[in-house]
Amino acid sequence: MRRFSLKRSAGYLAAVLLLGFAAAAQAQQLPPLRIGYTDHEVLISNMPQTRTIQEELQAEVESGQRILLSMQEDYTGKLERYQTQRSLLSEERQQEREQELQGLLQELQEKSAELEQGLVQREIDLFSPIYELVDEAIRTVATERGLDLVLRTQAGPAQPILLYANEDRIVDITLDVARELGIDVDAAMQSASEN
Repeated sequence: MRRFSLKRSAGYLAAVLLLGFAAAAQAQQLPPLRIGYTDHEVLISNMPQTRTIQEELQAEVESGQRILLSMQEDYTGKLERYQTQRSLLSEERQQEREQELQGLLQELQEKSAELEQGLVQREIDLFSPIYELVDEAIRTVATERGLDLVLRTQAGPAQPILLYANEDRIVDITLDVARELGIDVDAAMQSASEN
């Protein structure tokens, strides 16, 4: 029994669409579409800046881990002291210490989330210029080679399959289809498709 694969299905869909484009071009006596492909991740992983960025991010991960470890040790130490002294404390003092421990635990969780979010944003900030360089190089090579489309060979769920489209030969029909369906698209979609 074959297992359903979203990645394989996306590849089949892209192939069917491309065959449809090619057939339409031939029917209209247009030159056939020229299609290229690239492995975006191979390009990015081999950029000289990538190693430097990865080292910088690793240093930030280790720094964050040291901060969290210190906070964890502080919490664990206070928890152990409380557990050994608990029977000697008044009920009011026990509640105060438990609230203090709960506050430390919450602070630890918040710091962990803050560090993780900061690391994600830092990775985006550091890699954005590399993605822009690769995208510009793809556009340059596609134009020089007379390509109409450039596709990604390896695509994940959040990664685009289409990396380049020659706007003189490939038309975005999103607004036309929306009108045909009676769908009112917002101004942001219209301005994005017009650019």
